Amino acid sequence: MNAETDAAGSQTKAFISALRSLFHNHAGLWHGKLRWLLAPSPADMVFALRTSLAAALSLLIAMWMELDSPQWAPLTVWVVAQSSRGESLSKARWRVVGTLIGCAAAVALIAAFPQAPGLFFPGLALWIGLCCGCATFFDGYRSYGLLVTSFTSAIVATGAITAPDDVFNIAMSRGSYIILGIVCEATLAAIFIPALNEQARTRLLARLHALWSEVSKDVGPLTQGRIDAETQGRLLTDLVGANSRVEYDTLEMGPQGGRVADHARAALADMMMLIARARGMAIAGQVADMTDSHGIAADLAAARTHIQTCETPVPGDRFRFALRSRRLAVEAVENGIRAAAGIMAAWLLWEVTGWPAGAGFVSFVSLVYGLLATRENPLLASSPFFKGAVWCAAVAAVFVFLVMPAVTAPETLVLLLLVPMTISGLAARTPATAGYAFSFNMFLPVLIGPANQGRFDEVSFLNGISAFLGAVLFAWWTFRLVLPFRPDAHMRRTESWTRRRLWALADRRNGMSVYQWLSENADSMVRSVRNAHGVSRPVVLAHIQMRLDAMTVGIEVITVRELARSGFLSRWLERRLRVFLRAWQDHDPKAQAMARAILHDRHWQNHDDPYIERLAGALKVIARMGVPSGQET
Repeated sequence: MNAETDAAGSQTKAFISALRSLFHNHAGLWHGKLRWLLAPSPADMVFALRTSLAAALSLLIAMWMELDSPQWAPLTVWVVAQSSRGESLSKARWRVVGTLIGCAAAVALIAAFPQAPGLFFPGLALWIGLCCGCATFFDGYRSYGLLVTSFTSAIVATGAITAPDDVFNIAMSRGSYIILGIVCEATLAAIFIPALNEQARTRLLARLHALWSEVSKDVGPLTQGRIDAETQGRLLTDLVGANSRVEYDTLEMGPQGGRVADHARAALADMMMLIARARGMAIAGQVADMTDSHGIAADLAAARTHIQTCETPVPGDRFRFALRSRRLAVEAVENGIRAAAGIMAAWLLWEVTGWPAGAGFVSFVSLVYGLLATRENPLLASSPFFKGAVWCAAVAAVFVFLVMPAVTAPETLVLLLLVPMTISGLAARTPATAGYAFSFNMFLPVLIGPANQGRFDEVSFLNGISAFLGAVLFAWWTFRLVLPFRPDAHMRRTESWTRRRLWALADRRNGMSVYQWLSENADSMVRSVRNAHGVSRPVVLAHIQMRLDAMTVGIEVITVRELARSGFLSRWLERRLRVFLRAWQDHDPKAQAMARAILHDRHWQNHDDPYIERLAGALKVIARMGVPSGQET
C-alpha cells in the first residue's frame, strides 16, 4: 500500500512539475514578445510619452479653438514624429510645404471642374499619380513632401465636393490642423530632448568612429579574401545606413553644424572606397602590391581626417562633398500608374454604389496610398498596416460606444486617450509591431471624431469604420494586383541596370566619379537585399556577389578611363587603352581579352611609375573578372 501511495505521489509531483515547466516556458515566451510593453527602454518610453502628450495637446488646442475637425491635428503629430529630432524637423518642414501645395491644387481642381465629377476625378487621379510617381523618383523627406501634396489634395477636394463654394475655408482649416500638430510635436520634443545639438554631434561621431574601427579591422581579411560576400554586404549596409542618417544629425546641430555633413559623407565614401579597393586586391592577388597598399592606407587616413574635422570644425571651412542618389524611374512609373488607377477605381465604386460614405472612402484610399506608396515593398507593408487598422477600429468602438457617452469634458477624454496612445507609441519603437502601430497611432483620433458640439452616433461611426477598413483593404488589393512589386524581378532589373552603367563608364564623356559609382551601387544593393522577402538565400547571395563584383570592376574601369585621358602615359599606350574602352562601351565580348593582352605586354611595364603600377592593377582586375553575369533571367 505504501509503495502504491509513493508511486501516486511521484506521478503527481511529476505532473505538477511538468505543468510548472510548461507555465514558465509560456510565460517566458510571452514576456519576450511583450518586452516592448512590460520592460521598455528609457528612450522608447520618452518617445511614447512625448509624442502622446503632443498629440493630446494638439487635440485639446484644436477643441478649445472650436475647429470643425480637430482630429486631424493629432494625426499630424504621429505622422511627423520620429525617433530623432532631425528626422522630425526634416519631415515637418516638407509636410508644411506639401500641405500648402496640396491645398492650392485642391482649390484649383474644384475651381476647374465644379459639379463635373466625370472630369474632376480623372484630374484628381492624374494629379495623385503624378505626385506618387515623383515621390518615388526622389528620395528622403522631399519624397514625403510630394506624398503629403497628393493626399492633402484628395482630402480637401473630396471634402469640398458637396460644398464647392467652401473649398477655400476647408483648405485653410486643414492647413491649420497640420501646422498646429507640427508646432505641438516640435515643442514637446524640445522639452524632452534638451541640448539637442551636442547630443546629435556625439551620436554622429560615435557612429563614424565605430564604422571606421570596424572597416580598419577588416582591411587585412578583405585583402586576403577571407571575408565572404554576405559579410561585405552587411558592412556596406551599415555604411549606407549611416550615410542616410547624416542629414538628420546635422539638421539637429543647427548652425553649429557647419560643414560636418560634407566631411561625414566624405569619410563614409572613403570607407566604401577602401572596401572596394581591398576586394579588388584580393581578386587580383595583389596583396603585396605597394601601390594599392598605399592606396588603402590613404583611404583610411582620409576617412580619419574627415572624422577629426567633424570633431573639431575648422573656421571658414569651404569643403563640399555631395553625391547624387539613384533615381528609380521604373518604380516611379509603376507607383504613379497604380495610384492613379486606384483613385479612379475608388471613385467608380462610389459612383456605382451611391455609398453615403464614398467621399470618406476616396479620402482614406488616397491617404493610404500617400502613406504606403513609396515604401520599398508596399504590398508587404500593407498587411501589418491593415491589422493595426483593425485594432484601431476596435479601440475606437470602445471609446465611441462606452467612453464618450460617459464623459462631458474634452480634458477627460484626452486623459483616457493617453493610455492607448502611449501603448501604441511603445509599439512604434519595436520593429515587430511598428507596422501595426503605424496605422493605429494616426487613425485612432480620426475614427473617434471628437467634437465640441456633439459626438458620432452609431450609424455615422460604423459608416466611417467601414470606409476606413474598406480603403485599407482596397489599397492592399491594388498593391497586390496592379503592377505588384516582385523582389526577384527587382533584383534582375537592378542587375541589368548595373551592367548598363558598368559599360557606360568607359565612355570618355562620362564624368561619374568612383565615389558616385560606389554610393549608387551600394545603396541599390542594400535596397534589393532588404526587400528580398520570399527569395531563396542562394539567389540573394548570388545577387550580393554580382553587385560587389560590379562595384569592384567599375572603379577599375574608371581608373583606366581617367588614366587614358590624363596625359601621364605614352601616346602608344593611350591609344591602346582608348581602343579597349571603346570595345568595353560597345559590349564587345573581346574587351576582357584585350585588357589581358595589354596587361601581358611587358614593354610599357618596365618603368617604376605609380601611374603604370595603378594601371596594371586595374587591368589585372578587369582581365580576371570582366562583366559580372548576375542571375539567369
